[in-house]
Amino acid sequence: MPWKVSTPMSSRAELIARYRQGESMTTLAKTFGISRKTAYKWVARADDPSGLTDRSRRPASSPTRTAADLEAQVVAVRQAHPTWGGRKIHHHLLGLGVADPPVPSTITGILHRHGLVAPIQPPARWTRFVADAPNDLWQLDFKGWHPLHEGRVYPLTLLDDHSRFLLPITCLPDERGHPVRTALTAIFQCYGLPWAILCDNGKPWGSSQPTAITRLAVWCMQLDIRLLHGRPYHPQTQGKLERLHRTLKAEVFAHHHYPTRRSAQTACDLFREQYNLIRPHEALDYAVPITRYRASSRAFPEQLPTPVYADDVVVRRVSGRGTIRFQGRHLPISEGLAGHDVGLRATASDGAFDVLFYHQVVRVISLHDASPGE
Repeated sequence: MPWKVSTPMSSRAELIARYRQGESMTTLAKTFGISRKTAYKWVARADDPSGLTDRSRRPASSPTRTAADLEAQVVAVRQAHPTWGGRKIHHHLLGLGVADPPVPSTITGILHRHGLVAPIQPPARWTRFVADAPNDLWQLDFKGWHPLHEGRVYPLTLLDDHSRFLLPITCLPDERGHPVRTALTAIFQCYGLPWAILCDNGKPWGSSQPTAITRLAVWCMQLDIRLLHGRPYHPQTQGKLERLHRTLKAEVFAHHHYPTRRSAQTACDLFREQYNLIRPHEALDYAVPITRYRASSRAFPEQLPTPVYADDVVVRRVSGRGTIRFQGRHLPISEGLAGHDVGLRATASDGAFDVLFYHQVVRVISLHDASPGE
């Protein structure tokens, strides 16, 4: 039965003093709004210095509570990998040989107790796609830029869509096409060629617009790599890479300021090693990406192949202005293809032609829209 007054300690002391002075327990119990049993309980505890305080209802022992050393191990893993949740930590501990690691919900509780969980926003609805095999599709982009003591660093990231394997991160001094091509060459030489690369719109990648073919895109087509572009203003098209970038920012760049590009590169290399070899991935049933990846069988060529077109394809060289001359008309192609031979293949539509570069259709043109030649 609860006490009527709002200060139980003082009420209990008063009850005891009045009882010892000879007042009836029945009267005192009624006065303080408690049972006689409760009143006698507090009188019995009066000689204990802490006897008038409420005693904890917590059990004397908790057989299911996580051992202190195991809880400390959970905390240590989270502090080393701030973006890992309960499920990743659980599978990581299994991988380390921990015989009976806490279940993910228990780990989440431990993280909350230690103040290691920040509120999260509910995820937006989305539809996942996954490439059928390694190297069918890579996702490519810059992870923005980050300040150094002098200048900036631009991390270039490549992710295999099927396995989530993170190919080498390259910390570049800028976002121009030549450094990107140099970085990609080194990766292609080591891991082989993918069949397609998904990137966003803009330099140096170009866009899905026919006239926006860049020299980097031309080089990819020469290597028989399809360069795909996400919808403008829809970063979720590259959702796997966007998610990787959030992890990379949290673990490498959010709380560190690197003096040089080399020191930033070292940090990115260490992150990549942990990401591919140690970090369990939820989408892979908590396997690590290296277990799902294999290098491409398509080797990087020592020399670029020349285009070969079928007999029914008309070949024209693109001028420095990005145009060709065909059937007495000037037809716009793309400045990115200047100096290269393209093929024109008739379509089922009257006056319309596919423009081919190697095996890829780069645009469709119509003689009805072309300007007459001089």
